[in-house]
Parts: sequence; C-alpha cells; structure tokens
Amino acid sequence: MPLRAGRPGSGDTDRRAGHARVPAATFNEVLNFMVNEMLETATLGGGCFWCTEAVFLDVDGVTAVQSGYAGGHTRNPGYRDVCDGDTGHAEVVNVTFDPARIGYREVLEIFFATHDPTQLNRQGNDVGTQYRSVVFTHSDAQRDTALDVIAELEREQVFGQPIVTQVVPLDGNYWPAEDYHQNYYARNPEQGYCSVVIGPKLAKFRQKFAHRLKSQRGA
Repeated sequence: MPLRAGRPGSGDTDRRAGHARVPAATFNEVLNFMVNEMLETATLGGGCFWCTEAVFLDVDGVTAVQSGYAGGHTRNPGYRDVCDGDTGHAEVVNVTFDPARIGYREVLEIFFATHDPTQLNRQGNDVGTQYRSVVFTHSDAQRDTALDVIAELEREQVFGQPIVTQVVPLDGNYWPAEDYHQNYYARNPEQGYCSVVIGPKLAKFRQKFAHRLKSQRGA
C-alpha cells in the first residue's frame, strides 16, 4: 500500500506540527559545541614542546594537548625557521582542560614544577629564545592567576633564583606545529632525546604528581 502524506511518524507530520526532526549529526555537533564551550585553554612554553606535551598528556582533566609556536612576528612559521631564531616564536603547547576537573592554577603549578623558570632563553642544553619560559594568557583572569602563582613561588623562594618567565597575552598569535611533532614522545620513546631527557622528566613528574595522573583517576 502506498504511503500517504501525513501518515503518523512521517516527516510530513513532524513538519506540519512544527517539530522538524533534528538530524543526529546536528545534535552531536551542538553537544560537542556545548562541551567545548565549557573547556579552557592554557598556552605554555617551557623549553622543547615534546617535553611539555608529554607531561600534560598524562594529566587528569586535560582533554587535548597540541604542540605549536607562539609569540613571533611571522605567520605560519615552520620548525626550521623557529629553530634558527628568525621568527621570534617560542615552542609552546596548547593545553585544553576541563576546569571542573583541574583548575588553571593547578595547570600552572604543574608547568612550573616540570621546567626551570629561572633559565633565560634556554632549558638545559636547549638554547635559544624559542625555548624561553613563557605563559601566553587568553584572558585577564589567566594573566592575574599566572602573576599570582609566580609571586607566590618567588616569596617561597622555591627555585632559589629569580623567575624569568614571561606572562604575555596570546592575542591569537598561535600556530600548530607540524604533524610529526604531535604526540612525539609516545610515538618515539626510543629516540635519543626522548629516552635521555623526556623519559627521566616524566618519571619525576609522575612520582610527584601521582594524584593528578589520568591512570589514577580512571580518565
């Protein structure tokens, strides 16, 4: 029997009643948008981005980490240009996190505990302005929190030397790094730099912040 217009359950009935069905894909897009609206981003430079990325990928409440370049004077820089020091960019990571699970202050506490913020334009044997210690802020609230954390660390003389970390607005000046830099340590654990530098750093981080690891919280 041919279908009749207006048969119960048909699209025509839904439209006549003013209740057009929302495709599942659209619903999922709306849901994802709402979830993303609740997330925050921290943009941090603490030396080689392979190291900082590996640390934050382990942190509970962090939903994504992307290595990139920020703070320079050219558009869409490449790794070689940044390493040559010609673009003014710093190697950074964009850390996307759920503030209901970890606050921005906690993100910064991990950041300062996993690099040396007293070294100017270097981290260990990695030397150059691209390795500077820097917090790129996304809001006045982030700026105030970053300055407060630094002031607290200075008062407590945690490092014994003055902190040289820059706190500057991002102002949209961020560019993702090349694909081969993303999730670098997990994909190249036996590579020389990874095994000698990143591996030991991760081990210390995991011991000190065991309560903040994803594996400890079922994330």
